[in-house]
Amino acid sequence: MKKNRAFGFCVFMMMLAPVASSADASVTGLWKTEAGDSGGWLRVQIEPCGNKICGTIAAAINSDGAVIEDYEHTGKEMIAGMVESGPGSYAKGTIWAPDKDKTYKAKLNLADNGKLIVKGCVAFICRSQTWTRVN
Repeated sequence: MKKNRAFGFCVFMMMLAPVASSADASVTGLWKTEAGDSGGWLRVQIEPCGNKICGTIAAAINSDGAVIEDYEHTGKEMIAGMVESGPGSYAKGTIWAPDKDKTYKAKLNLADNGKLIVKGCVAFICRSQTWTRVN
């Protein structure tokens, strides 16, 4: 009897594993933001945090392409609490904009071209960027 339960549990877990990993695999990874006013950009590591998706600032890059070693926000959470709202789509979380020091309600959508559309809104004021995956 114990063998049957163990086998059943293993089969159940194997069935769940592809579903859980395929949804997160598309949006998880290292992403490059659009360039800011100074020409620099951020690298953001997106990964699961519990049963949600979060993103942390991995590095700041200046307009010459060099890492800004003393960037004060490296390691800070930028994307928090995103939950899957459809294939490649996440919502109900927030995004913090370091340039404005403001937090916005956010949505993430993986586009057909593999880019990530990141949108943050406060009331009816929204900002949007298209991020590129870093290989």
